[in-house]
This record gives sequence, structure tokens and C-alpha cells, in this order.
Amino acid sequence: MPLSPATSAEEPWPVRTVSRKIAEWINRLGTIWVEGQLTQISARPKANTAFLTLRDPSADVSLTLTCPTTLLRSMDPPLTDGSRVVVHGRPSFYVGRGTLSLRVDEIRSVGVGELLARIERLRKLLAAEGLFDPALKRSPPLLPGRVGLITGRGSAAEHDVISNARLRWPAVDFEVRNVAVQGSTAVPQILEALSELDRDQEVEVIVLARGGGSVEDLLPFSDETLCRAVSACTTPVVSAIGHEPDSPLLDHVADVRSSTPTGAGKRVVPDVSEEIRRIEQLTDRARRALRGWVEREQGLLNSLRSRPSLADPIGPLRRRAEEVEALRQRSRRAVLTVLTGERQELAATRSRLTALGPAATLARGYAIVQRADATDSSVLRSAEQVRPGTPLRIRLEDGSVHAVVTEDE
Repeated sequence: MPLSPATSAEEPWPVRTVSRKIAEWINRLGTIWVEGQLTQISARPKANTAFLTLRDPSADVSLTLTCPTTLLRSMDPPLTDGSRVVVHGRPSFYVGRGTLSLRVDEIRSVGVGELLARIERLRKLLAAEGLFDPALKRSPPLLPGRVGLITGRGSAAEHDVISNARLRWPAVDFEVRNVAVQGSTAVPQILEALSELDRDQEVEVIVLARGGGSVEDLLPFSDETLCRAVSACTTPVVSAIGHEPDSPLLDHVADVRSSTPTGAGKRVVPDVSEEIRRIEQLTDRARRALRGWVEREQGLLNSLRSRPSLADPIGPLRRRAEEVEALRQRSRRAVLTVLTGERQELAATRSRLTALGPAATLARGYAIVQRADATDSSVLRSAEQVRPGTPLRIRLEDGSVHAVVTEDE
């Protein structure tokens, strides 16, 4: 809500008025409980007021705290940078400098037991939402073109991941992002590096690596915001946090969990010597398989070539030609036999016809007498068929003569 509608460019408020009204409005907020992580503790020996900075573990947000020095010194164990605390206080606006702070009257350390209980509650929540579902896990590529690495600057974890990866595959390419891996700034820096590497199209797998540590040191890797960011990544993520007994929530959300940074270095790339041996084995298997196939086909070809039809391909044709020739000769003889018989029968018939025909009769001295009229050439069979003056044609063996009937006898 606006402080007052009575201001204008012609009638502005002085700074003291604005500061006083802001202070009055903040003072009406009352007391609150706040949880966070201490990053700066300033308590001068003779000062009555101590100054602290309380940061949000999951975001780059901080708040200034003030408290009596006696309250800070009475904490057992003493508070240090990175301590997780819950404080009770009232927001206060310092008019003289225009700064906001939280005036604290009670500070409670968050113990390991409480932290573990909170992690367990978060574990159940994320599991219920399906973030731990194995079906969501993606397998990293066999040989990534570039490996993203998020780890502490100059840390043993960085050395273990890179050295072990390059021992297995010397040509591996790393894109390293050095961040804080513990303390209040760890989560924001890790989130920024994770987002940057996830957007890089050349990065095919991301490794988050950190060495071992206490429960408090590993708290950033059980942060809810970080777990959800890892689950939302489009690039496969490998978790290599702490040692084998350590199990932050990030291990359950990541696509692959490695018990140590050394294991992560061996996991993200194949062993070049093993791959060469595998290639040699596959080449040898392929060679044996091809040789076996060629031998089988050669045997089959030899078997086919040894068959009579292929051993002497002209022989069957020759035999078939001989059979055809024999059948042709048999057909010819059969036809000739039939023709000879028919010829003989024809000759006999011709002889019979010759003996019985008119020409043979004429040869024996007989003649054939026909009328020689223009309209009648019939053969005469009786003397009664003619009258005197009838023209006749008389056929003899060697020709014919014409005569006329003179008288009847």
C-alpha cells in the first residue's frame, strides 16, 4: 500500500519523513521465526551488538541480523560460518542509514538430528512425486562428445574425475564449472552452473562431484530446489557426492549414481583398451563367421559341381540327341514300311484296273461303238439301237474311226 497520497512533484516528502514512515510500517510486522545459514559473524570484543548475515541455502538471498553480543557468546557450541540456525526476532528499519535488519532475541542451532529428519521428510515427498522413479532415468551416451563437470575449484574430486576419465579415454573433453560445494552459496552456484551446462548443446552428460564430508557439509546436495532442477535437466546427470556410505537426495534424483568421484570418472567414458579388445573380438568373430560361410558355400558349390548334370553337361544332351535320332530312324522306317505296303497295294489295284479296264479289252481286239450324233454319244449295246444312216464312232486300241449304218442284218 502507498504510504500516503499527499505527495507530488511540487510537495515531496523529505527523506527523514519517508524513512520514519517506512520504520513505522515495518515495526507493525511483529516478531517472526526465520531459518537460514550464517555466513558472516561480526562481534567486536567491546561492542554490545553483534552483526550476522543469514542466507537462504537455496537462493542468493540474505538478511542482516543484529543481536546482543552476550546472546551470541552464550551459544554452545559456538556459531560459525555455515551453521544452520533458526532465529526469533523483529524486523527493524534503521532510519539513519535506511537499512533493514532483523533484531534477534533468540537463536537456536539446527542439530544433525533435525537436519536428517528434514531430509527424510523431503525424501518421502520427492519419492511420492515420482522423482526417484527408475523409469525416468536416462542412460548417458557410451562416448560423450563433451562432459560437463560441476565441482569445487582445485578439489580432489575434480582431479579424480578428470584423471580417471582420461586414463580410460585420453581424448575425453571436459567443460568444468568450479563452484562452492558447501556453505550458503553452494546451491545458487550449482544451480547456475547446472543450468548453463544443460543449455550447452555440446555437453552430453553432466557430473556433479564432491568429496566426502559431514552431514552439514553435504546438505546442499539434499536441497529440494537442486533436486528438482536435476530432475528437470534434459542432459543426463551423474551424481558423485561423498563416499560410499554418503547418500544425499541428489543420488536418488540423478540418472546415474557413482559412489565416489573416481567411480564417476570411470563411468562417463569407456575404457579405450577394453573397446579395442572388444573391436578385435568382434572383428575376429566376424572373420570366423565369414570364413565359415564361405567354406559352407564352397562345399555346396563343390557338391553341385560333382553332380553328373554339371560334371558332364554335354553328355545328357548327347544322349538325348541319340534318342531323338533313334526315334527319327524308327519313325522313318515305319513311314517307309507303310508307304511300301500302300505302294504295293496300289500297284495291285492298278493291275486289276488295267486288266478290267476298257483299254485292255480294246487291246484284245474288241471295239467300243458310240453314237456320233451331236446330241447323243451313248455306247451302243444292241443292234436295235441304230437305224440305217446313223453315224457311229468306233474306238479301237490305237484310235477311233467313224462309220455310218447302211442296213440292218
